[in-house]
Amino acid sequence: MRRGPRVAPFLLRLSLHPHRNEMDEFKVFKTFKERGEWVELRFMAEALRHGYKVLKPWGDSSPFDVAIHFGTRIVRVQVKSTSCRVGTGYFCQFKPNYLGPPYTLKQLDFFAAYVIMQDAWYLIPAHILLGRERKQGLMLFPMQPLKKNRYRYESYREAWPLLTPRQPKRNK
Repeated sequence: MRRGPRVAPFLLRLSLHPHRNEMDEFKVFKTFKERGEWVELRFMAEALRHGYKVLKPWGDSSPFDVAIHFGTRIVRVQVKSTSCRVGTGYFCQFKPNYLGPPYTLKQLDFFAAYVIMQDAWYLIPAHILLGRERKQGLMLFPMQPLKKNRYRYESYREAWPLLTPRQPKRNK
């Protein structure tokens, strides 16, 4: 009889091959869905590490992957990831899938984008991507900047405090 905590098989494969390079490490995922589940777990662990209370909706029918709990309020987060290197950055898509309807501001509060090869999180408010100028993909540059003022979304890198909701203004 097996004792001790159970480990997901793909996580076990990652730890058994320390000689692999970074790119090989992520070839263990058979599908993007499997990789997405792994990234959601990474996000939940990192959010907990930052002191947030994490909620996970049951199943795949919610438009968000994770919620952060603040008493009577929740912040809905859609988790995305990229390993798609383009030039000096990484391209990340913010679409549900090619066939589904686009996300709306009524469904989400934040996107959490994980640049896998750089182990970097971007916490981007949904209104930045879903506002008047809708964006379905962004270039993220977690490496050393080559040119100033080119890196529009770098202020969202590791911006964990943004997830805390603002206190509503009280009428005097």
